[in-house]
Amino acid sequence: MEKILHLILVFISGNVFAQTVPAIIPKPVKLVAAKGFFQLNSEKTIGFNDSRLKQSIYYLQNQLLRQRGITIQQNTASPAIRLSVEPKKRGADSAAYKISVKPNHILISASHPNGIFYGLITVLQMALTSEGNKIPVCEINDSPAYSWRGFMLDESRHFFGKQKVKSILDWMAFYKLNTFHWHLTDEPGWRLEIKKYPKLSLVGGIGDYLNPNLPAQFYTQADINEIVAYAAERYITVIPEIDMPGHATAANMAYPEYSGGGSAAHPAFTFNPGLESTYGYLTNILKETNVLFPSGLIHLGGDEVSFGNEKWKVNPDILKLKLREHLKDETAVERYFMKRMADSVYHLNAKALLWDEMADTDLPKDKTIIFWWRHDKPVQLQTALSKGYQTVLCPRLPLYLDFVQDSTHRYGRKWNKLYNPIESVYNFDAKSFAQIDKEKSLILGIQANIWTETVDNEFRLDYLLFPRIAALAEAAWTEAKNKDFKQFNTRMQPHFLLYGKAGLYYYNPAKPLQNPELPVKSKQSLDYKD
Repeated sequence: MEKILHLILVFISGNVFAQTVPAIIPKPVKLVAAKGFFQLNSEKTIGFNDSRLKQSIYYLQNQLLRQRGITIQQNTASPAIRLSVEPKKRGADSAAYKISVKPNHILISASHPNGIFYGLITVLQMALTSEGNKIPVCEINDSPAYSWRGFMLDESRHFFGKQKVKSILDWMAFYKLNTFHWHLTDEPGWRLEIKKYPKLSLVGGIGDYLNPNLPAQFYTQADINEIVAYAAERYITVIPEIDMPGHATAANMAYPEYSGGGSAAHPAFTFNPGLESTYGYLTNILKETNVLFPSGLIHLGGDEVSFGNEKWKVNPDILKLKLREHLKDETAVERYFMKRMADSVYHLNAKALLWDEMADTDLPKDKTIIFWWRHDKPVQLQTALSKGYQTVLCPRLPLYLDFVQDSTHRYGRKWNKLYNPIESVYNFDAKSFAQIDKEKSLILGIQANIWTETVDNEFRLDYLLFPRIAALAEAAWTEAKNKDFKQFNTRMQPHFLLYGKAGLYYYNPAKPLQNPELPVKSKQSLDYKD
């Protein structure tokens, strides 16, 4: 009998805990809960002390109207929810914020509008994950562990379109992710309109990874302007990737005169580093790209060039280049090319972003950011950090979200039978890869990538992204010492309900049959290894 009573008490206390702990993701640095709640309804008003906050208030108002039918109004005289931008303290993080919730009042304060926005997101999460829009009385003091909290989407292999990208940006904002890396060019398709070279999108945009005959799919420059503005309203920076000198097949279909050839498996894979006109052509593309994306950051790729540079050994233009510049092999040619193209980016007053292969190239460390993706080559990360490069960590294991998330999943990628469950994403600790404190300061943050060879529809995209996007957010925002996967799972439960209401085809590890894995038509090997 005593055992039964004990179990009942444990069950009750567990459920009370689940109901009273706010389901905030990512977990705040400090949260002190108290009794009571603030009742959010259409009678409540919101005010501010800085006109820069109007856009964020508009965002909150629309989210509450769309999702809960609540119509809070602005009132600067005596608002129930008050937003306060306060004088910035030296060294303060622009994303940091404080929240004080009382039964009749909420105060959100920060030194920058960015922090106020994240405070509003936290309030929004508490409202949407509670019963009856009741926000628990609490004090929150919060700031992110990393400045770079990113997600990359490959739209060359499969194109998803403007509305889906906006939906992803909404969920990124909901989880305080702040960097959208947009992989817009690769072998299957070129997805960015360039006015000077219209065939890039009209010809290079034809087809995708599975169907080479699909009509051209791409983003017009008006689309880009719209999406960049949409992201900026949510404090998300959009970074374009124009891959070079490899992964250039789609571009070379449009303008073959700049092709450096390829291989049997990867035809027309490279640009031609031996032609002087290639550099002018690509620089013109980067000029338009830099205008369209005001981040001052352009990703140049620089990966896997050896997949298709066989023709470089016999190309007369490249042979002349090697002789003239004393380049001993194809790797030297590649580095010569990347230095010139990075220099074009620098002249646009932008930084060059590159995959970890380019850590071996001696580019200016104050103008270059390296992305470590090859988890099996930690030496490349150490090379980047030892050279003083700011670095973003996005290793295949565990941060490639096109890798499956359960041992029973059959469609998608694995690495020697290894995969990326949500717990592995959650437990990723970027700072553990730094050997000394100086290196820790060079790690900007983390990013998850979805390559879309095995992602041929929106259902599949949702299935891979949700709920791992929430785990990614907490890994990027919350210090490792404050993370607790068991508690994270408790906070996740109301979020699954939000996914369902949003019509997402998500994966729930606790209910794997709720949305079973859908088959995909794919040429990609299921067990992957370089």
